[in-house]
Amino acid sequence: MAEKLIKRQEIYDLYWYFAYERQSIFLKKRKGLPAPWTEDEILKKYKFCNTYRVNDRVSQYLIQKIIYNGKPYHARDTIFRILFFKLFNKESTWELVEKELGEITLENFNFSKISRILSKALEQGQAIYNDAYISCANKAFGFDRKHDNHLALLKKMFFEDKIDTQLLKCKTMKEAFLILKSYPLIGNFLAYQLITDINYSEVVNFKENEFTVVGPGSKRGINKCFISRGNLTYEEIITYMYKNQQKEFKRLGYDFQKIGNRPLQLIDCQGLFCEIDKYCREASPTLKSNRTKIKKKYKPKTEKIEYKYPSKWKISNEN
Repeated sequence: MAEKLIKRQEIYDLYWYFAYERQSIFLKKRKGLPAPWTEDEILKKYKFCNTYRVNDRVSQYLIQKIIYNGKPYHARDTIFRILFFKLFNKESTWELVEKELGEITLENFNFSKISRILSKALEQGQAIYNDAYISCANKAFGFDRKHDNHLALLKKMFFEDKIDTQLLKCKTMKEAFLILKSYPLIGNFLAYQLITDINYSEVVNFKENEFTVVGPGSKRGINKCFISRGNLTYEEIITYMYKNQQKEFKRLGYDFQKIGNRPLQLIDCQGLFCEIDKYCREASPTLKSNRTKIKKKYKPKTEKIEYKYPSKWKISNEN
């Protein structure tokens, strides 16, 4: 007998409220309007990711500094630069290596030199990894330090396996995802994030909504929004939200402002479940999970971002 999808209606509606309100905050800040940008005390107090993943600070850095910085890169260098940056996922790490090494390309890749740069930074008490999502830290390549294993991973990918050639031959996003996830230190969730980042570039043009991969935070959010998933997988739930977004915003009376003509993509719907899990730790603390507190308080940034989007999206900067 088929099980029925059962919503926890109040929390399910909160998902759409959060998507709307967080996007509204983003748009007000982008226009230069003064704070407060919301009456929501939780959104005022704590740090939450943007409704659209591409608007988050690290994604914008990737697009503007790594991919579309005005310099012509060979396709294999573009892929290498994206993976190098995203394995650490931290702007200051990229800038530190670039300052010491020069242009970060395959030709300039020097395992020993980069290892020394990063080891010195660690010894000086600097963080070299972003804690937004924790990349695997086992000694897959036999090194004691995490960054050496990641450098060895890049060396194997590009100098031994020519992963760039493999990825460029892929016809679908999932095919490319499977290549990435076949490597040590890269699990399902990270491989999905990485192929999404590569797909921001011009070297591939995969359909973004072909498939999705759920992360642990998203699972917690889904479990809060639904009493029962029925016969749907977590990934199918994300697709359900993607397909029903226009109807649900209309039902709740939210005039959701898209980026250009782009609705929320699967990766955005996936990320929103992670954020609603965090939001509910304050808004609905009786819904227990293995996380009970929101770690990061909101701290306004002084530097202003001029938002840029992949050129193939055909979105003007005014949108």
